[in-house]
Amino acid sequence: MSALGLGCMGFSQAYGPADDEESVATLHAALELGVTLWDTAMSYGSGHNEQLIGRAIRGRREEVVLASKFGIVRGEDGVRLDARPEHVRGYCEASLRRLGVAHLDLYYLHRVDPQVPIEETVGAMAELVAGGTVRHLGVSEVTVEQLERAVATHPISALQCEWSLFWREVEDEVVPAARRLGVGLVPYSPLGRGMLTGALPSGEFGDGDFRGSDPRFQGEQLARNLALVDAVGRLATQRGITPGQLALAWLLAQGPDVVPIPGTRRRERLVENAAAAEIELSPADLQQLEEVAPRVEWSGDRQSFAAHLTARTPA
Repeated sequence: MSALGLGCMGFSQAYGPADDEESVATLHAALELGVTLWDTAMSYGSGHNEQLIGRAIRGRREEVVLASKFGIVRGEDGVRLDARPEHVRGYCEASLRRLGVAHLDLYYLHRVDPQVPIEETVGAMAELVAGGTVRHLGVSEVTVEQLERAVATHPISALQCEWSLFWREVEDEVVPAARRLGVGLVPYSPLGRGMLTGALPSGEFGDGDFRGSDPRFQGEQLARNLALVDAVGRLATQRGITPGQLALAWLLAQGPDVVPIPGTRRRERLVENAAAAEIELSPADLQQLEEVAPRVEWSGDRQSFAAHLTARTPA
């Protein structure tokens, strides 16, 4: 697959309104650039995202490494988790219908359901592999113990987790465990939800932009983080690249098993992100980044996803 993928969530939710025609044009531009790993989920826009991608890949399915996720359910009653094994096949079949495809290249458990042992969920996912509707399995935002239990049930090809210069907690335990177990790493929000681009919108975040409730994007914490972004930007300027390209190049330099999936709704930003795959950072470059933007200096904890979940409704 491509060195960088494309996170598609923003076409349907989280960053304010989007235009479907522009989104499809951006998706087609990704194919022309060779950005072939596309990441979606049943929850993104309550199915809208998969339908949009299905429209974009009509007649071009073979050009895309298509990944989707299940387990987060959005409905009129809010957002909940459901990874019960008896529902896995139905969720997958619904995603295939929305996408208009016969199989998924990669199917993730979006979040572990605390009421279901992960072995049971992964066991049901393995049945999809045996049946040919899914090629490979992945998990997202798991603990080391959960990852070990998942791998013991069926081979896991990819682990999705938030990872960037801006958020590095996974480096302590999760990344080493994935490498020990032979699981590839797919960082989402590799540009720090826009923080590392140096181009955050001025003023308040608009309606539908979830960064407005993220502590890292508020008050003094935002001010401290933007000061670090300025330092990263100065290094990028010295190299003749953008801050976002430097941040992506840093992540790619962490190992050949790392495939970030930056999201964007703008074609010019897509071109910029894809070019980061050609940037090679020296050990001295990496050391400079550690000195001007050390991990311990970034401020604020990320918003807990659990705060947005309602109790799971009965079967």
